[in-house]
Amino acid sequence: MVWHPPVRQTRRQRDQGLDSGLSENSIVLIGGPTASGKSAFALNLARETGGEIVNADSMQIYAGLSVLTAAPTPEELAASPHHLFGVADAADGWSVGKWLQAAATVLADIAARGRTAIVVGGTGLYFRALTHGLADIPPVPETQREVSALLYAAQGEHEFRDVLAALDPEAEARIESGDRQRLLRAHAVAIATGKSLTAWQTDTKPTLAEGTWRGVVLDLPRAQLYDRCDARFGLMVENGALEEVAAMEARGLDPALPALKAVGYRELAAHLRGETSLDEALDAARQETRRYAKRQLTWFRNQTPDWEKVESLAPSGSLRDPPPP
Repeated sequence: MVWHPPVRQTRRQRDQGLDSGLSENSIVLIGGPTASGKSAFALNLARETGGEIVNADSMQIYAGLSVLTAAPTPEELAASPHHLFGVADAADGWSVGKWLQAAATVLADIAARGRTAIVVGGTGLYFRALTHGLADIPPVPETQREVSALLYAAQGEHEFRDVLAALDPEAEARIESGDRQRLLRAHAVAIATGKSLTAWQTDTKPTLAEGTWRGVVLDLPRAQLYDRCDARFGLMVENGALEEVAAMEARGLDPALPALKAVGYRELAAHLRGETSLDEALDAARQETRRYAKRQLTWFRNQTPDWEKVESLAPSGSLRDPPPP
């Protein structure tokens, strides 16, 4: 595709769009797998449109892990307005609902300023909450949650994922490796209600009205994406990711907290405990990053088939479409 960014609005156009809260296509959603270049793409778009960037990455919400989660640098944060980056403490576990409430407030504020909102991240559930809404799922009995937890403990994550895939293949595909909490939730909901979590989430009212947003997916060739994953993780360690993990480990937080599920955290923490060498930790973390990217690719390709695709990288490494022939 040839990417055509939204044009900067005139004052008159902004004023005309405020009556309905959001002007047409005033929100751009940018999704894609880790290491695909979403942050750079969003920043370029913000510069071109005068827009403001809103975080849709469940790990970049948390303070203290900005390097490990590839959050925007201080220089990038200063270049354009950014929202919902590093706003939560790792001890607080944000749900999709809590993020959606915060994002809705931010989007309304950006709309009131007449500016384009650029929502960027790799957390599919956040985008689904915006475009499909959140489901009113019946409470799951405590006994079922306990049964799901016992099954997970007995089988381990790999076999438990096979069980979940038979009940809710979409949920199994989109839930990150090591995210025991969401795996258990999807399993318990499916068993207790007789309806998959994905089905519940599908039967909802969109948070964003039709015609107010435009979706874009960064969909690089897999080999190129994997090369970027491998290269980026080494740079993360050089730039302080290991020190971030050490500081977080020193707090003695519950390892089940969402922030401690950041890709690469577990492997670097194991190295800090003396269980592996740094090279072994890096190899394991790179492998896990590639697996995570593959799951994200699958999710976006299956769940956002109508979104525009950006598939090329310029020689410089920045995400730009090649010129038309």
